[in-house]
Amino acid sequence: MQNRMKRKLALLFTIIVLALVGVDIRLAYINRTSGDKYTRRVLAQQDTDSTLLPYKRGDILDRNGTVLATSEKVYNLILDPKVLWQSAHEDPEKDCVAPTLKALASCFELDEAELRATLNERKDSSYVPLLKQLSKDAISEFTAMQEDEKTGSKIKGVWFEDSYLRKYPNNSLACNVIGYTVSGNQGQTGIEEEYSSVLNGTNGRSYNYLNEDLEQAKVVRKPTDGNTVVSTIDVTLQSIAEKYIQKFVEDYTNKNVEGPAALNIAVLMMNPQNGEILAMARDVTFDLNNPHDLVANGYLTQEELDAMSEEEQLDAKNQMWRNFCISDGFEPGSTVKPMTVAGALEMGIINDSTTFLCDGGQVIVEGQQPIRCAKRSGHGLITLDGSIMFSCNDALMQIGAMEGYDNYLKYQQMFNFGLKTNIDLPGETNNATTVFSKDNMGPTELATSTFGQGFNTTMIQVASAFSSVINGGYYYRPHVVKRILDSSGGTVETINPVLVRQTISSKTSALLKQYLYHTMYGEADQNGNNPTGKKGRIAGYAMGGKTGTAQKLPRSREAYVVSFIGFAPVDNPQVVCYVVVDEPNAADPVSQASSSYALEIYKNIMKEALPYLNIYATEEIPADMQEEVAAENAAKQEAESGDDDEEEDQEGEEGNEDEPEDGTLIDPNTGEKVKMPTPEEAEEQEGGIMNGIGSPILPSGEIQVPGGEETPNDPDGTGDGDDSR
Repeated sequence: MQNRMKRKLALLFTIIVLALVGVDIRLAYINRTSGDKYTRRVLAQQDTDSTLLPYKRGDILDRNGTVLATSEKVYNLILDPKVLWQSAHEDPEKDCVAPTLKALASCFELDEAELRATLNERKDSSYVPLLKQLSKDAISEFTAMQEDEKTGSKIKGVWFEDSYLRKYPNNSLACNVIGYTVSGNQGQTGIEEEYSSVLNGTNGRSYNYLNEDLEQAKVVRKPTDGNTVVSTIDVTLQSIAEKYIQKFVEDYTNKNVEGPAALNIAVLMMNPQNGEILAMARDVTFDLNNPHDLVANGYLTQEELDAMSEEEQLDAKNQMWRNFCISDGFEPGSTVKPMTVAGALEMGIINDSTTFLCDGGQVIVEGQQPIRCAKRSGHGLITLDGSIMFSCNDALMQIGAMEGYDNYLKYQQMFNFGLKTNIDLPGETNNATTVFSKDNMGPTELATSTFGQGFNTTMIQVASAFSSVINGGYYYRPHVVKRILDSSGGTVETINPVLVRQTISSKTSALLKQYLYHTMYGEADQNGNNPTGKKGRIAGYAMGGKTGTAQKLPRSREAYVVSFIGFAPVDNPQVVCYVVVDEPNAADPVSQASSSYALEIYKNIMKEALPYLNIYATEEIPADMQEEVAAENAAKQEAESGDDDEEEDQEGEEGNEDEPEDGTLIDPNTGEKVKMPTPEEAEEQEGGIMNGIGSPILPSGEIQVPGGEETPNDPDGTGDGDDSR
């Protein structure tokens, strides 16, 4: 009996063992053939989805640490229908759908019926964005409900995704320099575009998974935030520049004729000792927090926008975003005369004692009328200093003839005209196609180029070249960024000034600084010629500068770009300020050609900027400025009026123009005896109306030159209308 029982137990044990072996074999088979499928099914039932952890794009700061652009943390509201339905199926008696939808509708003003429809349509989805870029305050009520013991247990399938929103605390300030971003942290224009890869970081990710003990575990790869860019821009100087551009706009809109204050107004401030840009402004601005709205930014009216095609609207936006200081070329006029003189001095063609006879014009091509000087009655016998101080085109043309094509073009290239400065901003133009070469430069082109007509430059090209003239002869690459910091504030990179070349010697530079100082503070000479930059003087300061006026194409329009570039202090320049006013609002072409418009903006800016820069008045107040200073002290905030301008010494031909009794002078360069024209004779035009270069005006408004080519028509023979007015 016992043996029988033992056999039965043995058989049962064998059957159990075989069954277990069979189960193991089956499990092994299933795992081998379908293991991945079942693993995915198990993981899908757990919350194993990874979550993106976005990086923070780096800040843009001004040179003193003021935030120009930053990224603020915001939250995207995400609905997970799959989790919500799964919760409902697991415990039908515990209704989480209705409380969740009710809470969403209550806290975020969402339509409950639309939410339910979305829930039904997207049952298998785990990611349905409901709202984006919510602030912490906006989500606080809902998160409090989630965390509450009573209400939180009934809210399922809702979570907040971290995100960042680019913000510009100063709205439109320095908009053309800073730029903005579009979705995906892509920079558009300005520093945002040029340094986009530096500002961007790397996203992180949070992974949920089941560990070997079948327990929920998480791995987090933290995001790497972007680097911070410290710019060379000074918010205070930028604000000053923009303030006085806006003042000019307010003062001159519809002032003389119905229309805007000017077609374009721009200001560029830089440190001439290292190429750092301190301010870069124009009259057209836009809110960096809302860069695409042409109407809200005041660029167009709604009616104008409605009448445009999509292509035209895009073009309008590009014009609004455009940085005039680096992207727009124009004929600079007499602001380039210092570079012409500097090159000739450097080559030894002229020296400080060289004199010139200006009789009101210069015959460039035999048999043709002379190219006129700004002062048609002539400046008379003047020094090299006087050629800059009185802005004499006749003297400059004589210098150009002495230099010849090769030498003139050599120094035009040395000063980088027609080439990009390679400033660290997108959109710079080079104007290479407008600058003459030996192949296409004739005698007329050489003559007019010496005083800044016939070729184009940009503001950044002129300012950089001018800076090398006054800083000892060193041409620095202009730049708008000085340091790169990591997210903790540590220095990643210091962007040092880049010396491109030495343009002139320190001796030549010192001489040019003296000439430019006299252009603002010199005295009238024996012929009654007055310095052309007096209206830009600031009492107590020693500074230098140069006016400029250039007639635009087509010449028949008689429209002008006027400008002034100045620096301070004269002994050790720390700041250059360049002002350009394109077609100022004037009653007629004669008054539009006056550099006084640019001088007004320059003076207002520098009067406020110099004390801020710790550059203080050290000089005695000139006698002819004491009345102005007294009036300012009495009136405090009173703006300069037109009467104030009239009280200052008049420029150019408005001085005493007494000539020697016999009306003749000896040309120091040719030895010829020249009879000086009287003012009445200077105004007579042989052969009909003549333009400034001295050739008959064609129906197109251009002038005929040798070889049948057309060159600029300049009514005064100058790029500097104000120099004679």
